[in-house]
Amino acid sequence: MTKKITVLLVDDHSLVRRGFRRLLEDESDMQVVGEAGDGEDAVKQARALRPKVVVMDCALPGMNGLEATRQILEDSADTAVLMLSMHSENTWVRQAIEAGAKGYILKNAINLELGPAIRRVASGETCFDPQVEQQSGLKGERQGGLTQRELEVLQMIVDGKSNKEIAAALDLSANTVAVHRANIMNALGIHKTAELVVYAIRSGLVNVP
Repeated sequence: MTKKITVLLVDDHSLVRRGFRRLLEDESDMQVVGEAGDGEDAVKQARALRPKVVVMDCALPGMNGLEATRQILEDSADTAVLMLSMHSENTWVRQAIEAGAKGYILKNAINLELGPAIRRVASGETCFDPQVEQQSGLKGERQGGLTQRELEVLQMIVDGKSNKEIAAALDLSANTVAVHRANIMNALGIHKTAELVVYAIRSGLVNVP
């Protein structure tokens, strides 16, 4: 008998996990070995269960899916992470790849092909949602999305910090922070701080406490 692909499901909504578990119960070559509702628990369970594939939600409370992915892959290079997200922006996709994810599929896809995607990443291939591959970026968003430093600055802008406070926290000059702020706005095609904050939260580019 062929060895089954063991799967750990990570999503902060129990209903979503239940739905995915039902989908995978129909796949004869797969077995769901565990579920986690946040990043910390995902890392703990992946360490204990050593699943072949982790189906990871991007936006999790506390430690997000990207950080959890990094920690899981540090512990076990044999595990493949398939990232599930509501966001098709280049910034998220690039960060998922940098974290080590083998695949990135959109949760809201009408024909969510979870089983085939899991098989592909389990066999060492990559699997990206067609909508993500075709995504040319937002209006005005430059290729590749925001840099890691720009995302740090963006997070602090959303937290209400001034350029001076951001400069002190990141050990930069206030002038450099102002340049980062301008670059972020140009990259996203947004020119007001209030709009930037709303966009960053809606797009899931920042963590909201």
